[in-house]
Amino acid sequence: MIETIRDAYGSIFEKSLVDEISEVAKLIEFKEGDILIDLGNYIKSMPLLINGAIKIMREDLDTGELLLYFIEKGDTCAMTLTCCIGDQKSKIRAVAETDGLVAMIPIVKMEDWLGKYKSWRTFVFTSYNNRLNEMLAAIDNVAFRRMDKRLYNYLKEMGKITNSKIVSKTHQEIAYELHSSRVVISRLLKTLEIDGKVKLNRHNIELIS
Repeated sequence: MIETIRDAYGSIFEKSLVDEISEVAKLIEFKEGDILIDLGNYIKSMPLLINGAIKIMREDLDTGELLLYFIEKGDTCAMTLTCCIGDQKSKIRAVAETDGLVAMIPIVKMEDWLGKYKSWRTFVFTSYNNRLNEMLAAIDNVAFRRMDKRLYNYLKEMGKITNSKIVSKTHQEIAYELHSSRVVISRLLKTLEIDGKVKLNRHNIELIS
């Protein structure tokens, strides 16, 4: 386990902290589509993502779910941190976007390390800041940005996460994550194809530019 932790976080944390993480962490493998954290759950441990990608969703009981942000290798989830510290029920759903591996850290260790390790404090505060900026960007997207730009940015983000120009998502899946309808998404994708930005294939979408 220690080599796995060191490969992912050795450049971020002190050696002694990496050793402690390796002693207490529980490694969990996940598959694409797995629900790792669900709405209403009490969260008793903090996730450190070793590899893969996880999407963080916020539920609206009337209209479905809204994509807030993705976490990738070397990240954690700020909203999970808040629930851990406050012993609150989860207000988000974490769904695996790809296969991957996560290290779960007991809450008590998370709090101890805040006073013990400077690198841990920096990591936690930086994670809060990064996730806050991403949530503000999500709010801006919903409130101010035209759907065609939101869609294209979403496709580019998916390509970045999978390191591929192929986005294997149905029009309905994209509509669900962008809080839109399949008809609207299909129409906008066709416009993007006419503009030369994407190519629509039978089972996927190819990014051109």
